[in-house]
Parts: sequence; structure tokens; C-alpha cells
Amino acid sequence: MDGFEPTAFVPLVGRTRTIAVTSGKGGVGKTCLTANLAVALARQGSRVLVIDADLGLANVDTMLGLHADTTLRQVLQGECGLEEVLLDGPHGIKVVPAASGFEDMSRPGGAPFVDLLGEIDRLSQSFDAVLIDTSAGISPAVLCFTLAASERLVVATPEPTSLTDAYAVMKILSTRYGERTFGVLMNMVRNRADALRAFEHLARVTTRFLGFTPDYRGCLPWDPTVPEAIRRQQPLLSVAPRAPISLAIDDVAARLRAEPSTQRPMASSAEQVR
Repeated sequence: MDGFEPTAFVPLVGRTRTIAVTSGKGGVGKTCLTANLAVALARQGSRVLVIDADLGLANVDTMLGLHADTTLRQVLQGECGLEEVLLDGPHGIKVVPAASGFEDMSRPGGAPFVDLLGEIDRLSQSFDAVLIDTSAGISPAVLCFTLAASERLVVATPEPTSLTDAYAVMKILSTRYGERTFGVLMNMVRNRADALRAFEHLARVTTRFLGFTPDYRGCLPWDPTVPEAIRRQQPLLSVAPRAPISLAIDDVAARLRAEPSTQRPMASSAEQVR
């Protein structure tokens, strides 16, 4: 990102819980989790905003069966404000869609991006929870959105490649930017024992080499209702509310709502970005 430095961001002051849902490896179910966790939180009484921060390959709106006429691309180009692209999602959630298939969106930077974070800051104050669905990997955009949030939820599967990449994300954020608080959610697991083995392996490595231990945020089972819900462009919790994965997502949402927020304001003032 030209002219853009992630270390310049400080969290926003406010009571909103802002969670960046991220991953090192793609294909771990991060976007599916984000969309359905938002629905679960809304059904339990929270006002929820979802921001699709996968700026070049966005699909939160597609996954939820929504149609976006305008997206974050128009916001970054100064054609409209953030509130003008808001979509009404299922169960009362609000969605800020991003664009898909535009190469320039994968490399945002400079004043427009800083202004966008300021708009997200202001808009987020109307919600109880803001879920930011980042793209996978360690691009500058991913790091900036992840650092801007008050909490980070790293999604991984028990596969060695996924665990390695999850470790890489936490390593960069901790060694380069001083971030040491992470939650880890294990997805597509065979059972809880499988999830705990994978998490404990990851936690041992982070403890030994990075000097901190991430928090275990639970697990979601592999479930055949997932591809069916994606094909139907509906939330899992609507297609199969009693499926094991739907119940597990409800449980993750309930535990999030029961915990005190780690209040660090979300994103930032433009004066601190160089």
C-alpha cells in the first residue's frame, strides 16, 4: 500500500465490539463463519454490522443472497458515503459489501483508505458488534483491518498447512506490530478432541516462539449442510437451524456476548497515518 503504514493505527474509542475475522490460509470457512456468526449474534439480540474487507474478491453479499449496486469501491473512489452502500441482511444484520474482480481494490492506500476507516469508525458506533471479514493472508490491507479492530479471531482447520499459516499471521502481527491478543477458532473438525489437539499444537508453538498463548474460541464441525446453504445463498442458521454446525455457531455467539469486550477503540485517526 503506497503511503500506508499499519503501525499508524490505534483502536477507536467506543463501546462497540469490533472483531476482525481473519486467516492465514484461504478455504478455511472464514467468510461462512463471519456471515453466520453475525446472524447468530443478531438472533440473540445484538445489533450487528458486517464489513466485507476482502476488497478484491468479496463474497459476503453473494453468500447471503444480497445484491449490491454500490460497494466499498465507490466509497474509496469518493462517489458515495459508507452508509449509502449498506445492505439489509437476514435477521436484521447490516452488510457493507466490497467489490469483486477489480485488481485495484487489492492494493488500496493513501488518504481514501484512511477516510474509509474514519467512516467505519463513525458508523460502528450505531452497532453492538462489527464483524470485519478480511481476506486470507498477510497483505497490507489484511494487516491494517486486523490491527484496526479491537479483537482478532483467527480461523484455522486442523490441517498442517492451515495451522502453519495461522501461526504466520500471528507472528507478523506480534513481532512487527506488537499485537499479542488473538482468539483461535478451529473449523471443519471431526470432533472436539480433534480441534483441541490442533489448537494445543498451535498454542505450544506460539507460546514458545512468540511469547504468548492465543485464546481458544471453540470449534465448528465439518457439516454437509454448509455447501447446501452456500448454494442456496442463505445462512446456515436458516437452512438447518438444528444442524450441529448451526448449534456450534450459536454457542460461539452466546459466549462472545457473555464475555466482556476487550475494549480497544476500532480504527483510527487520519492524523496518525503516515
